[in-house]
Amino acid sequence: MTTTSYEPGELYPTTRLAAVREATARSGLGALLLTPGPDLRYVTGYEAMPLERLTCLVVPAAGEPFLMVPRLELPAAEHSPAARLGVEFTAWDETDDPYAQVAHRLGAVGRVGLADRMWALQSLRFRDAMPGAEQVLAGSVLRELRMRKSPAEAAALAEAGAAIDAVHALVPGLLKAGRTEREVGKDIAEAIVAAGHARVDFVIVGSGPNGASPHHELSDRVIQAGEPVVVDIGGTMPSGYCSDSTRVYCVGEPPADFVRYYEVLQQAQEAACAHVRPGVTCESVDAAAREVIAEAGYGELFIHRTGHGIGLETHEEPYIVSGNAEPMAPGFAFSVEPGIYQPGRHGARIEDIVICGETGGERVNHTTRDLVVV
Repeated sequence: MTTTSYEPGELYPTTRLAAVREATARSGLGALLLTPGPDLRYVTGYEAMPLERLTCLVVPAAGEPFLMVPRLELPAAEHSPAARLGVEFTAWDETDDPYAQVAHRLGAVGRVGLADRMWALQSLRFRDAMPGAEQVLAGSVLRELRMRKSPAEAAALAEAGAAIDAVHALVPGLLKAGRTEREVGKDIAEAIVAAGHARVDFVIVGSGPNGASPHHELSDRVIQAGEPVVVDIGGTMPSGYCSDSTRVYCVGEPPADFVRYYEVLQQAQEAACAHVRPGVTCESVDAAAREVIAEAGYGELFIHRTGHGIGLETHEEPYIVSGNAEPMAPGFAFSVEPGIYQPGRHGARIEDIVICGETGGERVNHTTRDLVVV
């Protein structure tokens, strides 16, 4: 299960690059091309600045990896965790063509894996430089590694969960009738950073009818007495790992019909979390929540999947959704967030991040899941 601490070197171990090279060779790809984003950070620990100038870790199936880096970014790369890997840093100048240099060093390759978040600008330049190479997503190689979180990654997610829990603990003091969603959201964003996050990724404050829109975010709507408010918040920690948690509040006495379906929602979220263990499928966790909601007559009002993986991205594999027959394995980390939405009136969602352990699931969020009346 999750640990409470980790060493920086454990989060981005130098052995990870060798595992990626082996996975690349097994996949039949000639190389992986990893530009700034979560794939590059996962392999190297380097949070490179995304620019039109190419930074790219090249991981050949046969041969030594190297990092192409603009010369003006070389000092940052040399002071990043990537320096621990012992790979060659190849600096290129403003008049060079780094795409042609990569193609020349790789030689003839039949297929290359591009970072899933690579800019189209860069993928098209690589296509021009290597016209004979089929381009596929690097995620086809990295997904198995990234889905199974190490103990250090689980600890980083638990740290992120504790930080966002601390923000939710402050929310009751921020919600008042007469305040706008945007005013509340600004205070929450400041609290997310104050709680230890490096940046705010999203703030959703959905009051009254806006709570029926799962990705509403913020507006200038004034919160009214007697209204439920959905608060879904998350950020990225200095570790690179993300938080994401949703709780529901009510400013004054809640509507009776809302209380009825909120109780159903609590039961559904509990059922899905209790279902988590190695060997069960991702879609069966979704079904565990969906069945409770459907049996209570609210099935048509649960309009999204039950969850998504989380790690260096807020949304990554595995997805907890019908049709995903992937078996759960120790180290899988994902949200469990069923929702019920009454269009034009109100809505509710309860979300925790859960990590699959050897015998079951462990939540990293621990604030109350009861409806909080303020």
